[in-house]
Amino acid sequence: MKLQAIERVSGLTRKDFEEEYLRKNKPVVITDVATQWEATEKWTFKWLQDNYGHLEVPLYDNKFREPGENYLTPKIKMPFGDYLEIIQEGPTELRMFLYNIFKYAPELMDDFSMPTLTDGWLNKVPMMFFGGQGAKVDLHYDLDCASIFITHFQTTKKVILFGPDQGDYLYQHPFTVQSEVKLDAPDFEKHPALQHATGYDIDLAHGETLFMPHLWWHYMYYTKGGFSLSLRRHSPYTFARGSFNVARHFVVDKGMNMVLGEKWTNFKANQAQKRASAVITS
Repeated sequence: MKLQAIERVSGLTRKDFEEEYLRKNKPVVITDVATQWEATEKWTFKWLQDNYGHLEVPLYDNKFREPGENYLTPKIKMPFGDYLEIIQEGPTELRMFLYNIFKYAPELMDDFSMPTLTDGWLNKVPMMFFGGQGAKVDLHYDLDCASIFITHFQTTKKVILFGPDQGDYLYQHPFTVQSEVKLDAPDFEKHPALQHATGYDIDLAHGETLFMPHLWWHYMYYTKGGFSLSLRRHSPYTFARGSFNVARHFVVDKGMNMVLGEKWTNFKANQAQKRASAVITS
């Protein structure tokens, strides 16, 4: 597995961004997207606790993708303020995602603006993601296939990226957007094809924005408790591809998991192994 540093830029024009990164489907860290946002200084843990600590939020642990009746369901719900205390105090695998805080606090959208580097933003669905030290996001690409601007706040988050052409080396489970490899403890005996994968290793700091193009694989690890804002961009192609993925996931994968449980997981793992073996022996 070969991981390289990612390019960091500032002062991009719209033309430069679209020609050098968007059209080439190339990731980059942009250091000045959030410079003028009020959120960059305003959104501290204490400010969020004081103003939105009463919200009831769903939290997930690192087992939420294990087969069975709790597949893709929250581990627990608790007041947002209590959760923010937990992620500031030390390690915890609890994460908050798949929860649109802007639905309950729409005024937060006044604290940032959509980047002017391109068009196609989904203005109604910005998302925030929170995690404590040690929390991780297993390797996957996003179900809706959007291109994403991820801006991190308060601390540092590690991101590992792989391009769409690396999927066979990553042991993708069929009918899903998930990889079975564990990048926090890679097992090259079990997953020999992973050694041939190439990608980027990124430490995303406070106020920095990662442009992650559509269909790019990503693994994220919270080195300290922190949170990120995700802004999503679609084109006709990514919208169609994403709609197909959503249908496949909720109809086929989730349905078969409910019926077969671990047998379905084993079937997907066997298929991933076959594809990976084929690509390294061809």
